[in-house]
Amino acid sequence: MTHVSSRLSGASASPAFSRNAVQPRRATSPARVILTLVMVALALYFLIPVLWMIFASTKSTADLNSSFGFWFADIHFVQNLKTVFVLQDGIFLRWMGNSLLYAGVGSLGATLIAAAAGYSLAKFHFAGRDALLGFILGGVLIPATVLALPTYILLDRVGLINTYWAVFLPSLGSTFGVFLCRIYVASSVPDEIIEAARVDGAGEVRIFFTIVLRMVVPALVTVFLFSFISIWNNFFLPLIVLNDERKWPVTLGLYSLQQSAQSDPDIVRTVVTGSLVSTIPLVILFLVLQRYWRSGLTAGALK
Repeated sequence: MTHVSSRLSGASASPAFSRNAVQPRRATSPARVILTLVMVALALYFLIPVLWMIFASTKSTADLNSSFGFWFADIHFVQNLKTVFVLQDGIFLRWMGNSLLYAGVGSLGATLIAAAAGYSLAKFHFAGRDALLGFILGGVLIPATVLALPTYILLDRVGLINTYWAVFLPSLGSTFGVFLCRIYVASSVPDEIIEAARVDGAGEVRIFFTIVLRMVVPALVTVFLFSFISIWNNFFLPLIVLNDERKWPVTLGLYSLQQSAQSDPDIVRTVVTGSLVSTIPLVILFLVLQRYWRSGLTAGALK
C-alpha cells in the first residue's frame, strides 16, 4: 500500500501531471466572443440562401408562393427532379455536362500553366523577373467585365465565337494561381534537389513534371479548386460568346429558363431544383479535396 501510495505521489509529481494541474483556465476574451459572433453571422449569411433553396426544391408551385420559405410543405422533390431532367429532351443534363467539361478541362489547363509560370518565376533568374511578376499580379486588379469586350473582339477575329474554345481559352489564365504556385515552389522545392537532378542528367521538362509537380501537390489542388469554381460559376463570358443553347453551361441555361418565368410561373420550381442540383458537384469537390487546399491556402497566407 505504501508502495502504491509512493507511486501515485510520484505520478502526481510528473511534469505532465503538474502542468495540467496548475495550468489556469483561459478566460474568454471579448475579442474572441465578437469574432465568434461575426463568424456565425457570416455563416448564416451564406447558408440562408442554401437552406431556402433546399426547402423550395421540395415544393409545388402553389406551395412555393404561399408557404413559409424556411420549412417544408407537401414534398414534391422527386416530381421536381423528373421535371428538371426531362426538360426539352434532357437539355439540363447537357448543360451540366458542358459545365463539367468547361470547368474540368479549363481548370486543369489553368493549373498546369500556373504551376509552370510559378516554377519559372521562383527558380529561374532572368532580367525583369520581378517586373514580370508584378505585371501578372496587376491582372488581379482588372475586373473581368472590363476584359469582356476585348476578349469578344479577339475571339471573333479568329473565328472562335460560338465554339467551345471561346470558353476554354479565356479560362486558362489564373493570376492567383501563378502567385500561389510561385510562393509554394519557392518554399517547398529546395534548389539542391533541382541541381542534383540536373547533375544526374535530367532535363528541365523532366524535372518539372517528375519532381516539382509532385512536391507542390497542395498548391496545385488549391489552384485547381478555385479555377474550377470560377469557371463553373462563370456566366458573363458564355453569355456573350455562345449562341447555341446546346453549348451553354448550366448557369446560362438556368438563367434562360428564369427569363420565361413570367409567361410560365411553373418554371420557377424547375429553376430552383436545377440550381440545387448544379451545386452538388462543387460540394463533392470541396469535400474530397479539402485536406489538400487547406495546406495550400496556409502556405500562400504565410508568405
